[in-house]
Amino acid sequence: MVVKDIYFVWTLAALAGFAAVAYAVRIAVRGVARSERVSRIGGTAILGQSVMDWTYWAVEPIVGVFVSLGITPNGVTWTALVLGSGAGVALGFGWFGLATLLATMSTIFDILDGQVARMTNTGSNKGELLDAAIDRYTEFAFLAGLAVFFHNSVPLLALTLGALLASFMVSYASAKAEALQVTPPRGLMRRHERSTYLIVGAGFSAMFGGWLTARFPDLPWYSFELLAIACVAVIGNFAAVQRLVRVGRALK
Repeated sequence: MVVKDIYFVWTLAALAGFAAVAYAVRIAVRGVARSERVSRIGGTAILGQSVMDWTYWAVEPIVGVFVSLGITPNGVTWTALVLGSGAGVALGFGWFGLATLLATMSTIFDILDGQVARMTNTGSNKGELLDAAIDRYTEFAFLAGLAVFFHNSVPLLALTLGALLASFMVSYASAKAEALQVTPPRGLMRRHERSTYLIVGAGFSAMFGGWLTARFPDLPWYSFELLAIACVAVIGNFAAVQRLVRVGRALK
């Protein structure tokens, strides 16, 4: 465990705290913010709609800056890929705190590209295709970094590959439903939910890993991330099968 790595998580926590205070003021003055996109896609088991509304509200000023600077939606999408790939590299070297910061920024940029496209009326099918592809690559980079980190342990590597399988099968089931003109069934472990589990697990490992091993020497410092990976692997694969069954029934 890299001791200095924790500072990246504290930086992220400070930014989140500032955004939370600002949103509390917004609620007191003008009420709860509502996002049309969030209302359409809905919340998840771990990310309620109110949390997602807060997130979309928090990035609105950044969207305005990007638009004023002439940054294109595709430029934002490619930046998300760079940040997500950096998170994967950091994980491979055991820098879980840095990976948490980079992966969170990548997720935020994934939100920003759509917001910039809507504000500038430059959305396109090509842009949506690029965005979907980058989502897959960044998710792969995160789990691939963990696979590299766990390469000396067959059980942990297998668990990580199980999470990787779940992430792609859930996305595949939804994409296949759309291709077959079936309404994609909602369920557990959609991308933002998977990302939240994995990123929070990495952040908790960086912040509390030393505390955990001091009290429970038999547990590795990255136990929080292992728990997150297990949740994605088990629940995610179950959710993927459930989606495929529902799509099959809709076709009948």
